[in-house]
Amino acid sequence: MNKLSTALLMMMGLTIGGALAATDLTDGEIRKVDKDAGKLTIKHGAIKNLDMPGMTMVFEVKDKSLLDKAKAGDKVRFRAESENGKLLVTDIQKVK
Repeated sequence: MNKLSTALLMMMGLTIGGALAATDLTDGEIRKVDKDAGKLTIKHGAIKNLDMPGMTMVFEVKDKSLLDKAKAGDKVRFRAESENGKLLVTDIQKVK
């Protein structure tokens, strides 16, 4: 395989990987932001990567700076992961 073919395959992989990562985001609505505790209450749809149905629940955030990106009533897309038995929001994006 020549260098051009290798480069194209790598770029395709990055594009597909980016598209797959975007599908890991879950739609939700912020119900409460608790900056002191580092938690968000989110009414959300099914979280596919956690095999979790839609519901309203409290999540810790991996990085407290994420709390500055949300306020009660905001429509968001977010990523939640399970780490050491805790469900953490690792990314959040406001829906425009």
